[in-house]
Amino acid sequence: MSKPVVHIVGAGLAGLSAAIRLAEKGRGVVLYEAARQAGGRCRSYYDSALQMVIDNGNHLMLSGNGAALDYLRRTGGLRAVRIAPRAEFPFADLAAGERWTLRPSMGPLPLWLFDRSARVPGTGWRDYLGLLPLTLRRREGRVDESLECVGPLYERLWRPFLLAALNIEPAEGSARLAGRLLRESLARGGSACCPVVAEGLSAALVEPAIETLAARGAFVRLDHRLRAIRFEGERAAALDFGDALEMLGPGDELILALPAPVALDLVPGLVAPTEHRAIVNAHFKMAPPPGAPPLLGLVNATAEWIFAFKDRVSVTVSAADRLIDKSREELAELIFADVAKAYKLAQPLPPWQIIKEKRATFAASSAQNALRPGPRTRFANVTLAGDWTQTGLPATLEGAVRSGYGAAVIVAENGAAAAKQA
Repeated sequence: MSKPVVHIVGAGLAGLSAAIRLAEKGRGVVLYEAARQAGGRCRSYYDSALQMVIDNGNHLMLSGNGAALDYLRRTGGLRAVRIAPRAEFPFADLAAGERWTLRPSMGPLPLWLFDRSARVPGTGWRDYLGLLPLTLRRREGRVDESLECVGPLYERLWRPFLLAALNIEPAEGSARLAGRLLRESLARGGSACCPVVAEGLSAALVEPAIETLAARGAFVRLDHRLRAIRFEGERAAALDFGDALEMLGPGDELILALPAPVALDLVPGLVAPTEHRAIVNAHFKMAPPPGAPPLLGLVNATAEWIFAFKDRVSVTVSAADRLIDKSREELAELIFADVAKAYKLAQPLPPWQIIKEKRATFAASSAQNALRPGPRTRFANVTLAGDWTQTGLPATLEGAVRSGYGAAVIVAENGAAAAKQA
């Protein structure tokens, strides 16, 4: 009898993390990816316009993201990330011309609130107590039901932080997701908030995983788009790739680590988020000015977060549906104007690339959060993974890895149960 195989469809971070954990346990793994490279929305590629390798987008991790850092350790990707020694977040208000750096205390006690130089200008320590109801929130509801979404502190700190994490206008976002996010970051102190930035997404999160899987005997099949799943009763029986049909054996398992819209088309009766929000990323081929921080948050600007690399400057704009229909040329001019102002540059627009992700993440509202499914499906051998499944977090790298790890646990449990019955 042939050894049971775990078929994982989707080689984004959720699929890769599930594959890593299962391969470690000695399970036979076949990983399929529709694109010609792994990574999903978290990857690097050679851009012919810029003639350099860039990331498709910017993804910030924090030192408190335990699952993501564990994944990096298991694959060896940790060598390709920068972990800041302290939690420091520089900001610039382009309208007011003010600059400051948020410096949360490294320990759990929020002593930084009593240090004027560590806070947002013009705020007192009592102002930060307004975040407590949201931090403690465990029920659903809108963010603006637990947090006053007006005023300098909101505009200069809470909104940029929550907008980047939720990818939805924070006032409309899920209070439950925001509360969980805060409990796992700021509420734990600066030691959980040190920025972790990949020098290259593929170099850190994708290539080491592919190498690890190959070393453990797993198979990775790129350019394999799943067209349909054939079901027999309460089990998946075959994977239809259009030009090939992969039959599933009696002990084989299937993990679908696909985007929600694709999974909805493949799995009968599946309920999943149906609303999404856009992200726009801009990349400029230029060396950042001397002394530029690795990460700079902007207020009163189109650009929201500037990432400085040695050979390029990259910008992320979240909840960017308002920008998605603008021309790429207009976006490049608009965003670089903010970069130039933030960096105090007087130079023409450098070579650029604009990447629009129209459905970058599910809309992190209460209604959409309620539609997120758990990992188990009605089909005994079909498990779900992805940042859009019910991870308890918004659509983040940490959530994607947790979902992959969770799917691997379920598959391992199914295998143990089958072995007992045999």
